[in-house]
Amino acid sequence: MSTDNKQRFNNYFELGLYLVSTGCLIYFLIRGIPMKAFQGILIISVLTIIRGIVAFTKTELFPALRFSILFFIFLTMLLANEFGFYGIIPNLDKIEHLLSGVILHFIGMLIYWKLTAAEGNQRYVSSTAIWFGFFFSVAMAGFWEIYEFTTDYLFGLQSQRGSLTDTMGDIICGSIGAMGTSIYLAFKVKKEYPSPSSTSHV
Repeated sequence: MSTDNKQRFNNYFELGLYLVSTGCLIYFLIRGIPMKAFQGILIISVLTIIRGIVAFTKTELFPALRFSILFFIFLTMLLANEFGFYGIIPNLDKIEHLLSGVILHFIGMLIYWKLTAAEGNQRYVSSTAIWFGFFFSVAMAGFWEIYEFTTDYLFGLQSQRGSLTDTMGDIICGSIGAMGTSIYLAFKVKKEYPSPSSTSHV
């Protein structure tokens, strides 16, 4: 599938999220369930904020990153919170952390491309970009757990359920997501450009 077709699919996906969220907002307002209606507003707001950040920073999200973000919103905010899928899909929280590892890997690569833009580098998937994305993702997984620990300790929350097992499980899932993305991209580069200095597009 070409880049244009991938972005077109993402456009339809995003539009679908807007429509479903608006439908949920109206439905739950009519039913008198304000918290569910607020979740619809929240999804619409997050989608709009992301668009605003992209426009403000003049940064184009490549198809894989954009799809990952949209799917993450669909999974966590729509299925899990709006429709209560936490009680239906086992270990949904761990699946979310796996996906976050993928997203953060792509964001790390985007940051790497931004940092090297002054050198005239284009958006090519190189071994350096892959390693940067991997370590960025793993570091952010650890940073997020530090944030959860801090808020739990200071405000008496239960984000980590008072369990080291839950904390480490989240970090491991995020790291596995990052590792899987790295392996996929490495094989993609090797398959499409078998030379030692090979690069590829995402």
